[in-house]
Amino acid sequence: MSPIPPIWVIGSANMDLVFRCSRFPNPGETLLGTDFSEHPGGKGANQAVAIGKLGNPVSFVGCVGKDGFGVTLIRQMKGSGVETSTMAIHDSLPSGTAMILVDEAGQNQIVVVPGANGAVTKELVNASIQSSTDSFIVAQLEIPLEAVIAGSKLGKMILNPAPARELPDEIFSELFAIIPNESETEFLTGIRPVDADSCKAASAWFLENGVQNVVLTLGERGSYWSNGIESLSIPAFRVGAIDTTAAGDAFVGGLASRLSIGEGWQDALQFASAVAALAVTKPGAQESMPTRSEVEAFLASQ
Repeated sequence: MSPIPPIWVIGSANMDLVFRCSRFPNPGETLLGTDFSEHPGGKGANQAVAIGKLGNPVSFVGCVGKDGFGVTLIRQMKGSGVETSTMAIHDSLPSGTAMILVDEAGQNQIVVVPGANGAVTKELVNASIQSSTDSFIVAQLEIPLEAVIAGSKLGKMILNPAPARELPDEIFSELFAIIPNESETEFLTGIRPVDADSCKAASAWFLENGVQNVVLTLGERGSYWSNGIESLSIPAFRVGAIDTTAAGDAFVGGLASRLSIGEGWQDALQFASAVAALAVTKPGAQESMPTRSEVEAFLASQ
C-alpha cells in the first residue's frame, strides 16, 4: 500500500476566550459573568486538526506568539496528529486571540486580535513547503493574502475564502478548488446560491475566472460541486446539532483528506459531509472533530 501523501495547511491559529453573561455590558459598565472557557481555534488550525484526526499526514504553516497561548495551540495540534515544525514563533507579537461575549439569548459579540497570524508571510510559506504538482495545500483568509498567493503556486490549492474579502483576479487561475459558503459566494460573485440555477451560475463565475473545481457549501441543503463539465448535489446528513461553530472547517478538512488520496468527488463529498455532521454534534471547534473510524462507522449506519 502506497503511503498517504501529506497535506499542507497555511492558516491562522487563535485562542478563543468565551465569556458568558446574562446580557452585554453598557459602555463603562462591569458585569459579573456566569461562565468562562478557552478553546483552541483559528480556521487554519481547525482544518489542520480535522485532517490530522482523520489520519492523514498534515503540516501546519502558521505563526504563534512566545506566550502561554502559543504553547497550548501547538500542543493541541501535535496531539491531533499535526506536524508543527513548520510553525513560526514570533518574539514580540502575541498569539492570535478572540474574545467572545455570549449572552443568555445566545447572541454574541466578538473582538479578534490577529497578533502573530499577521506574520504568516510569503517567505515563511516558501521556506516551509516544497513545491509539488501532487501536493494539496489548504488555505483560508485569516492570514495575509501574500501568504495564500505564495502557497497557491506550490501545489494543488484548496481555498476556503473565509472571512470573505476582495481577491485579485489572478489568484483564481491558481486554484485547484474553492470552497465558499453561501454568503462568501454572494460576496465574491454577486450571486447567492439559493437553488439549482443560482448554484450553477455562481459556479460558472468561478470556473470562468480559472478555478478548476467549485464546491459551494449550503448549510442544511448540503453542497454543490462543479468542474464545468460535471456537477453533483450532495444532501447534508440530518443530525442533532449542538454547536455548528466548526462545521465548515470540518467539511474542508474532510474533503481535503479524501481528495489527497485520489478519491472521486462524489465519495469525497459524502465523506466531508459526514465529518461536518459529526462535528456539529459536539461542542467546541477542534475538540469536536471526529476520527476516521467514527466517520466510517457513521457512514456505515446511514
